[in-house]
Amino acid sequence: MSVAVKHGNGRPAAALDVEGKPDDGIPPVPFEHEELAIRRGARSGCYVIVAIHSTLLGPALGGVRMWQYPATIDGARDALRLASGMTMKAAAAGLDLGGGKGVICASECPVPDGELRRGMLLDFGDLVESLEGRYITAEDVGTTPRDLLAISERTKHVTGLPPERGGSGDPSPFTAVGVEAAMRACARDRFGSAALTGRRIVVVGMGHVGSELARRLAAAGVDLAVSDIDPGRRTRATALGAEWIDPREAMLAECDILAPCALGGAIDEANLPLLRCQVICGSANNQLADESLAGTLAEREILFAPDFIANAGGLIHVYMEIRGYSEEKATELALGIEDATSRVLDTARERSIIPLEAARELAQERLDAARAEPTPVG
Repeated sequence: MSVAVKHGNGRPAAALDVEGKPDDGIPPVPFEHEELAIRRGARSGCYVIVAIHSTLLGPALGGVRMWQYPATIDGARDALRLASGMTMKAAAAGLDLGGGKGVICASECPVPDGELRRGMLLDFGDLVESLEGRYITAEDVGTTPRDLLAISERTKHVTGLPPERGGSGDPSPFTAVGVEAAMRACARDRFGSAALTGRRIVVVGMGHVGSELARRLAAAGVDLAVSDIDPGRRTRATALGAEWIDPREAMLAECDILAPCALGGAIDEANLPLLRCQVICGSANNQLADESLAGTLAEREILFAPDFIANAGGLIHVYMEIRGYSEEKATELALGIEDATSRVLDTARERSIIPLEAARELAQERLDAARAEPTPVG
């Protein structure tokens, strides 16, 4: 099966049901993207997906996520949702990039290794190459720099390769740098001081970014607690001298700052009334199950740092690889997320809106300015 849906220049279209099943009980996806490509891999038999939300500012860049979804339509929805977030992230960070996302729908859980995994990666590489540079892929949940090497056998539109292969390596440390910087801005806004030392911070999710963030926070002298659904990662907590919290209780732990660093949708209507934090600032994409919950958080006087502002460090890192890599410059830009977050919070206050709305307005203003520029002739 191969599905390709295109709408040039980001023109909005009618709602889309990817699998054409209007009676499956799942609401259709609002489709405002330039392109959605779905292909069943010739080698693996697994579905590979790329969603391109916008190329207005530049090629769409976004990582490829390997995950087992209940159905292909769920993987497509994930790609569409995450791609639009990448557009906002790049625009807000001042990068000349658009937003896209890749998804590899694994047929097994946990995701496979060996030849099946390699086949899935090569199939995805073929799909990326077919898009002729409009989408550039990178590492994301479930994939590694080693996986990118396999993808690069089929396409040159890959960033974040291991340094020994000419790439800039794992972007996770730079994402962690940016989240910590955003935390400082939030602490200044909420507590009157940017210092994190002594603050109670709970990191939920000890994957690549969460572990690096926890390491940095431990070094900064915070009162640190961590959690993960994988009990094997408890050793990371021990090594850092951090408290381990049962993952069923972590989101509701009492703390100054809650850092969701796993998959999206961590905050929903069920657990929001039970939250016992003053600030939410983490690395996960789409931390709110529904964006309307941002207003409810504000009503409860919980400061929510827009995730696409706080977690832009990884995107900055791979952007620098495209532009000519400098670790020093990438670090400098990631640290600049502290000022970017402060700007969002100040704008929210000035306009009497919530931070998420302020972040979106600032990003949209840049997109609108780019759209208004005259098209070069010739």
